[in-house]
Amino acid sequence: MKKRRDIPESLMNLFEHLKGFILAAIVIVAVLGVIVGYRYYRYTQDEPEYCASCHLMKEAFAEWQKGKHRDVVCQTCHQLSILEQNQLLVAYVVKGNNQKFSQTHGREKPWKACRKCHIDEITQGAVTLNKSYGHARHVFMQKIDCKICHKGTVHNFNPNEDACQRCHQDKGVHGVGMEAFSCLKCHSFSEKTPSMIPKDRCIKCHTSVSTKGPMSGLFCHQCHKPHGEIKPTSATCVGQCHKNEASVGQHGFHIKKGLNCLNCHKAHLWIVGQDRAKTLCSKCHQFKDPKTFIY
Repeated sequence: MKKRRDIPESLMNLFEHLKGFILAAIVIVAVLGVIVGYRYYRYTQDEPEYCASCHLMKEAFAEWQKGKHRDVVCQTCHQLSILEQNQLLVAYVVKGNNQKFSQTHGREKPWKACRKCHIDEITQGAVTLNKSYGHARHVFMQKIDCKICHKGTVHNFNPNEDACQRCHQDKGVHGVGMEAFSCLKCHSFSEKTPSMIPKDRCIKCHTSVSTKGPMSGLFCHQCHKPHGEIKPTSATCVGQCHKNEASVGQHGFHIKKGLNCLNCHKAHLWIVGQDRAKTLCSKCHQFKDPKTFIY
């Protein structure tokens, strides 16, 4: 009997002897569990490869690596809430990779994440843009979401050139040869051209237009109205800018005779010099020095 009572006592002595090692082992296991758990959590939150392990992401992953957002990890834009993470985990355990579980982190949340990166710059433009009235007006003044104007197909966020017409239905282009132009052919949202209508945009195509002359400092659209009357008339000249010319010197007299500004002034050059005056004046009367015309 005494021997049987000694057995529990020996076990107790052994436990007392090993208690420190057991406690240390528990602490080590707990610490390792926390470290492994934290590293796995960071892997799910910071590593794009984690996304590719669950989804059929080959095409999207390749496009992301080639795109401008390749330095931004998936989870920055595609975020899951704790509830969604647990729902996805349960669905994966139950159904595996074939599960079809609706998640907002796919096509909905990324658009809301745009401003997290662009918010400081987008008041003036988009990321890296210092000045862009176009972005400031559409995003902040008119409260238009990024996805309204930008495409979002497989990490392609290029502007949607058809989106403008949804709001600006009355802004068709009426210029000859320009009917098929998209809005972005003329309107800019770049940091290099703060104005939505860059001054040099027209002359990139219309290379024959003189960039020097009396009115070279004006924007093309001040005379040419792409959404209205593309070709200005004498009424445009006199009505908008040159209101006094009709009563100065011989201008008024010639206007009364039925002549208009463009009969004498060649567009984009405008000045009537001696050589041109000899040809013009002789059509109606004897040549007179153009310098005397304003008297």
